[in-house]
This record gives sequence, C-alpha cells and structure tokens, in this order.
Amino acid sequence: MPSCEPVPPPAYLPTKTFRSYLPRCHRTYSCVHCRAHLAKHDELISKSFQGSHGRAYLFNSVVNVGCGPAEQRLLLTGLHSVADIFCESCKTTLGWKYEQAFETSQKYKEGKYIIEMSHMVKDNGWD
Repeated sequence: MPSCEPVPPPAYLPTKTFRSYLPRCHRTYSCVHCRAHLAKHDELISKSFQGSHGRAYLFNSVVNVGCGPAEQRLLLTGLHSVADIFCESCKTTLGWKYEQAFETSQKYKEGKYIIEMSHMVKDNGWD
C-alpha cells in the first residue's frame, strides 16, 4: 500500500519548491501552469460552479494558494464578498475565496474556494 506521507518530486524533475505537497496516495488537483498541488479530491464540494471564464469547482480547502484583498461582487447567486486566489508558485489567478455571503441561502460558501477548471489538472490515481 502506498505511503500517505507528502513526498517532494523525484530528483530527475526540475527543482520546484511548493509550500505544501499532498500525499501521493490521494487523487489531487494541481495548477495546470506549474503543477503545484492545489487540493485533494476529498476536499471537493461541487463541480457545478461558474467562474469568470468557465466552469469551476468548489473546494473546502486548498494549498499553495495566496489571497488578494476582499471585494464585493455581484455573482450569479447574489452579492458576495470575495478575494481572488492565485497560485503561490506561478502567480496565476485561479479563482476566488468566498469571504462573506449576504444571502442566507449562500452562507454555506463562506470560507470556501472556487478554482476554474481551465487552471487545474488531475494528478495521482485518476486511471
């Protein structure tokens, strides 16, 4: 059985240091631009979201992601306070973090993350 310890990339790959490496035994999502780990499949809440530039996934938690300042935006589901999120490694904007939802029915999104599908690739055990 594979170890669930986070493991850095093999020595034969170009050296890239990410803040967090997800365990190899978990299906993961990585940045399509630099392959930094972003989230475990277990953290996926929904595949039915719309980002600024197409389909997006909602995650409970992410890694190797930085947050910009929060701002209010009128989204498809109402007014929200959101902060753009970006890959800590390559600085690509990936989506946003829901800081606050103003509609009661949308409160479940608070503290959750949207990552657009065009910025993610599936890694580890999707065969």
